[in-house]
Amino acid sequence: MKKNASILLVCLAVLVATWSFNSNQFNNPNKDRLLIELISYVLDRGHFEPKSINDDLSEQMFSDFIEAVDSQKRFFLAQDYKEFEKFKYDLDDQIKNLQIDFFKTAHTRFMNRIAEVQQFYKQLLEKPFDFSIEEQLNVDYENQLFPSNLSERKDKWRKQLKYTTLLTYETKLSEEKKKAEDDPEYVSKTAVEIEIESRETTLENLKNVFDYLTNELQEEDWFSVYLNAFVSQFDPHTYYFAPEAKDRFDTSMSGKFEGIGARLQKRNQSIKIVDIISGGPVWRGKQVEVGDQIIKVAQGEAEPVDVTTMRLDDAIKLIKGPKGTEVRLTLKRVDGAIEVVSIIRDVVELEESYAKSIVIEKEGKRFGLINLPKFYIDFKDYEERNAATDVKKEIEKLKKSNIEGLVIDLRNNGGGSLQTVVDMAGLFIEKGPIVQVRTTQNKNEVLYDRDSSILWDGPLVILVNETSASASEIMAAALQDYKRAIILGGSQTFGKGTVQNIVDLNRFVSNSDLGNLGALKITTDKYYRVNGGSTQLEGVKSDVVVPDRYSYIDLGEKDQNNPLNWDQIEPTSYTIWDRYLNFDQAIQQSKLRVASNKNMQLIDENAQWIRKQQDDNLLPLSLSAYQKEVQEDKSYSERFDQLKNYNNQMSYSSNPDDLLLINENEEALEKRDRWTTSLSKDIYLEEAVSILQDLQLRYVPINTMATTNSDTE
Repeated sequence: MKKNASILLVCLAVLVATWSFNSNQFNNPNKDRLLIELISYVLDRGHFEPKSINDDLSEQMFSDFIEAVDSQKRFFLAQDYKEFEKFKYDLDDQIKNLQIDFFKTAHTRFMNRIAEVQQFYKQLLEKPFDFSIEEQLNVDYENQLFPSNLSERKDKWRKQLKYTTLLTYETKLSEEKKKAEDDPEYVSKTAVEIEIESRETTLENLKNVFDYLTNELQEEDWFSVYLNAFVSQFDPHTYYFAPEAKDRFDTSMSGKFEGIGARLQKRNQSIKIVDIISGGPVWRGKQVEVGDQIIKVAQGEAEPVDVTTMRLDDAIKLIKGPKGTEVRLTLKRVDGAIEVVSIIRDVVELEESYAKSIVIEKEGKRFGLINLPKFYIDFKDYEERNAATDVKKEIEKLKKSNIEGLVIDLRNNGGGSLQTVVDMAGLFIEKGPIVQVRTTQNKNEVLYDRDSSILWDGPLVILVNETSASASEIMAAALQDYKRAIILGGSQTFGKGTVQNIVDLNRFVSNSDLGNLGALKITTDKYYRVNGGSTQLEGVKSDVVVPDRYSYIDLGEKDQNNPLNWDQIEPTSYTIWDRYLNFDQAIQQSKLRVASNKNMQLIDENAQWIRKQQDDNLLPLSLSAYQKEVQEDKSYSERFDQLKNYNNQMSYSSNPDDLLLINENEEALEKRDRWTTSLSKDIYLEEAVSILQDLQLRYVPINTMATTNSDTE
């Protein structure tokens, strides 16, 4: 297996090497036109499913670029858009002819419109806002038209600035109230003073935004946006990295950086927390949750900067920073509440990406849990450390504790190495195919576990959720197809059935004086289950579906722009696991428990309410209406407080080998305690253990030890 997987890892490099080109082929002296030529060439030769560059692509590219530049429709006017429309079906021809007329026209107009807004936004902030007037701000930008005239645009800005100021105003009012409650001698600021301060804060934020737009961002930065409007038409994971962006990507892949320890994503014109890195500042602070939206960012005691109109990369620059420095985030919770949290930046290491295990005790029986945040691998030395060998070690530890069943937790696992998936799945089956791969050249390869020994042959449950993606979906799919494990989680996993590789564009050009050209991340392969179905879009459908607070939120591949289609190929030959006596019955028993579980019902109700909150696109601009809405949201959300206090009444203990190390390290002890506390509140883990209790085997497990796979085919 090892050789096969290694071939996959370098397949693109081999593919690129076989392309017919020479460095003299790409010698355009204009950098922008050269980039279009290079990117078009790589997409045509290397993308898994290259698209025709035609009018359909042009139309969507046109819309995506306009949206990327002015997503909230606050700069361009309707007349601008009408003028731009003459290019709507012409961008395909411009790309083929290496022309950038549309980009030049749109960029010049955009900079002019920015200058116009700079002339009046200060005027809007000179007079006090009347927060007694009942009016609303419509944030359904996608379905809005561009302002028809200058007056309409100015009023749109007025409402936006009023809302931004209102958020600051209400926060400052609350702070003053708390100070007065804590200190009877404290002299509170007047409402007038607070309103003035709030407008000054908004003004300072806008100054910073416009300084950034006009002074820091160069034309080449906007051209990168244009290029990504083009390449993203091929699929949502194909992306152009400008030199600076590529440097940041390389840093993120190094496994160590200074920041807050959270992963962010731009979704529906908002910046949201999509993952929290275990052990990082956010994780330790317990104040930030996945799904929170970042509205403002402040450096220590400085005034916060509004990031709602920023590109993601630019917002990240503000959030990251040196170890020991403070950043304050203004967050909009998934339930609509606005809160400010303080975070001290630190070195974030990805050690917590490694597999870890714990023993669960319930009703006098022991079960094992292995948490695997990603399928990691050391490409320089596979044997040094990887997810498969680490999981093997954890299973061996758990077996010493005489566990009767095993849970593999792949929730929030975004994927990783294919090689580790194949090796790991082989720990649970005798031998057989694990995954099929189709390459750019439409060649199919089946990756096998060829080792007939089994490390764990007892009851097995896999925990997944909507953010389990890529390699984690392959693992779950393989064990589901074999009927080796029961999959417990959301209605489906993320649905990313593709693999990407990075192509350095500089390799195509020699002796260029145009500087660094950046790189292109490109989709090159597609995964398929052993049953022939793709995990693309559809993901892995859980055997037992449980509600989740994000069940009704758009999170998956199907919710991205331009995803590749689901399809299927011929199934490969594999043998269903036949050692369970009651596999289907255990699934049905679990479904009945979930359906009758009051807490599960409450989780579903909470999820529906969260979706309703997100669908509310009308924001109040009066203080009374805003405070009423905040209070109503708070009161309703209190219905779900019992979920925070839930305890599954199971006990947790570390393996003796781990316990020795944990007790000698204060930070490790804190992490372990935090983990066990979260596990005690985990209703899904409780159901997973109940399934393990239900599953019956045809024989007493012999716990055959796996041997090292020496196959080199």
